[in-house]
Amino acid sequence: MTAEPDWLVWAREIQATAQTGLAFTRDPYDAERYHALRALAVRILATHTGVDSAVVTDLFASETGYATPKLGVRAAVFDGRGRILLVRETIDGGRWTLPGGWADVNQTPAESAEREVFEESGYRVRATKLAAVWDRARQGHPAGSASVIKLAFLCRLEGGAPATSLETSGCDWFAEDAIPGDLSIRRTLPHQIARMFEHWRDPGMATDFD
Repeated sequence: MTAEPDWLVWAREIQATAQTGLAFTRDPYDAERYHALRALAVRILATHTGVDSAVVTDLFASETGYATPKLGVRAAVFDGRGRILLVRETIDGGRWTLPGGWADVNQTPAESAEREVFEESGYRVRATKLAAVWDRARQGHPAGSASVIKLAFLCRLEGGAPATSLETSGCDWFAEDAIPGDLSIRRTLPHQIARMFEHWRDPGMATDFD
């Protein structure tokens, strides 16, 4: 697992403190201090990433209310031959990943996972088990500005047919010993796919969590 750099962890914590403070303070002097904290987080992130500070400022300013992690979902769908479904991401050079994305408002996480599978692959599925609750930073994904929790569901194939979408350029089924090497590691890591096979073989396994 690759640890995130300290400066990124600190910048996120400073931004979260500023965001939550701005959401609840009624004191104009405290508000000034929280804005100063946000500006400090912007400087840290912009300095270390090379991203324009105005872009980072807009990104942070768009987050309001009590600061919480973002919630993402991934789906592990298996066919009758024990192969797992992967999709090609159009925005990541056609790399492969488990279907998934952000959880939607007014949908349960399981419904979001089912929706993502249909939108990205054309297959209809039913979530049957919450297999993992993972913190993205602790799993070894490339570092990002947001704190993200990922929910991985085992899903039962119920129908549909392969299709592409705005987000995906294709989909296919892969045996455990034939997982492609060009994975979209921002979304899915090899050990996570391996773990989904373990859960598929033993549905009674306890849910993984960080």
